[in-house]
Amino acid sequence: MTKLLLALVMMLGIRRRLQLTAAAPAAGEPTDEQLFAAYRGGDTKAFDEIFRRYGPPITQLMRRQIRSNEDASDLVQQTFLQLHRARNDFREGCELRPWLYTIAMNLRREYFRKKGRRKESVMDLDAKASTQPRVDPVDVGALETQDQVRQALARLPESQRAVIQLHWFDGLSMSEVADVVGASVSAVKVRAHRGYKVLRAALEATDATETIGR
Repeated sequence: MTKLLLALVMMLGIRRRLQLTAAAPAAGEPTDEQLFAAYRGGDTKAFDEIFRRYGPPITQLMRRQIRSNEDASDLVQQTFLQLHRARNDFREGCELRPWLYTIAMNLRREYFRKKGRRKESVMDLDAKASTQPRVDPVDVGALETQDQVRQALARLPESQRAVIQLHWFDGLSMSEVADVVGASVSAVKVRAHRGYKVLRAALEATDATETIGR
């Protein structure tokens, strides 16, 4: 990631507001894979723990592009329902997180395919649903830069945007992103590099650099 984008994220707190990664297990707690194995063995409480870890970040994944809270919530429920239905298809030795994100991404794509139109919003911050103010006190320059980031992301090809969102906002490793999007790690890195390059050029064409320098 370029220094410009890193500075932008740090200044605005975009990553703090948009990235809600899974609650990592504490020392001694079972891994995701151990929990899923326990659930497949009949331990229903293990599934509750998986939902506790991944419910919030999957919700953020959906709401980043879907304005309707109801639709986003429905897709989250469908994600975990499909996880349950496909529990016997999970292969031993694989990681649960990229598999779960693959289910979620497929459901989101299907949602927009049925809608028959372009995604409503890329990286919708949805300030009304936030329990904290976006900027306090109001920083007009920061708000304008947030819009510039949204617009720049919206112009990226879907393949590049998906990689950046999964890696930058959702905190997946490049190998996990590769599993989710069905590409090689090298291909994913190329997409990320090209996407970040376009984002930097788009932001440098605006006054974002001036905002960062404040």
